[in-house]
Amino acid sequence: MKDLTLTSGLLGNLPPSETLGSLVKSIELQKQGIEVFPLSVGEPDFDTPQAVKEACAEALFRGETKYTIPAGVGELREACAAKFCACGIDANAAQIIVTPGGKFACAAAITALCGPGDEVILPVPYWVSHLHMIRASGAKPVFVQTFPENNFELTEEDLVRYVTPQTRLVVLCSPSNPTGAVYSQKALETIADYALKNNFMILSDEVYERLAYDPDHPHISIASLDRTVNEHTVTVNSFSKSYAMTGWRVGYLTAPAWLSVKIDALQTHFVANVTTFAQFGALKALQGECEKECGQMKAAFARRRELFCSLLADIPGIRFVRPSGAFYVFVDISSFGMDSMTFCNKLMDEVHIAAAPGCGFGTEGFIRFSYACSENVISKALARFAEFCAKAK
Repeated sequence: MKDLTLTSGLLGNLPPSETLGSLVKSIELQKQGIEVFPLSVGEPDFDTPQAVKEACAEALFRGETKYTIPAGVGELREACAAKFCACGIDANAAQIIVTPGGKFACAAAITALCGPGDEVILPVPYWVSHLHMIRASGAKPVFVQTFPENNFELTEEDLVRYVTPQTRLVVLCSPSNPTGAVYSQKALETIADYALKNNFMILSDEVYERLAYDPDHPHISIASLDRTVNEHTVTVNSFSKSYAMTGWRVGYLTAPAWLSVKIDALQTHFVANVTTFAQFGALKALQGECEKECGQMKAAFARRRELFCSLLADIPGIRFVRPSGAFYVFVDISSFGMDSMTFCNKLMDEVHIAAAPGCGFGTEGFIRFSYACSENVISKALARFAEFCAKAK
């Protein structure tokens, strides 16, 4: 008799996310009344702006509860297109797909574009889900190690070495999860030039776009470099991080018209449309009425970065690069002689700090901390982390 528990489908064999394992354990400990320091999950501790919530509620109560077209409410798609245009990306509403979160936008783009026989260049460290999206498409991930001393950027030498006739796509994430690095214009120009010469596409994951803190490392959308580059780029964004809307699950993308049609068809069959009344909340977010609150959140994250890095700098045995964006610090813990999963498990068991193991991002010997939590939590957590490190050496 056949064993029904053995699955052969590409989508049936995806592993759980390494970044969420510590979250589950955190919740279990908190239920026991134990204080846990949640430095693993990238979720702002702020509430969604009031204007956004009110717009959603108003839409709900006026009956915006029916299907929309799969690509999204027309007004929201127009606003998304205007937002991209304001960033220098030529876009129109017909190219916009509103998706259930930025994560699904990436997944839909990759699986609509790539398949068996294709290669996808994936810089390491990578965001954990990008890898599994590539594998789910049937394409081959091509890992390219990047380094702290080079701002974790792909180089021309990397492209010369790893691009082949089978290269279909390169995946970029800037500002980066997990490193917080922000790609320079020079690096983006090198990648764009190589994409045009070798005829492959670029997926630019920009969900942390508004969380770049340093004037000398501004966020730049690769699709804004020129019209031809834009025609080779899928640009993904989301409301989750900048607007504290993680649970709303609203993302969006712009792509060349020929690819938008394919992504729209894929979303039609997998999810239909994003929750209708949530789309009206997202529309309000783009209409400018909560800019003050978003600016306050960004300023708070910038202060938290300074506090986090100053406290980390005093702890022997670790190394890190000060991040320029997002709300993560990628910490080298290789001197302790433990793999990243063991280190994170001991950190949780002994001092109740949740961190994400570097193995989930393709980089052993590192852990990822999130500073999307209060300064009080950061101070208390890093005091415990210092004690843990002193004992672990």
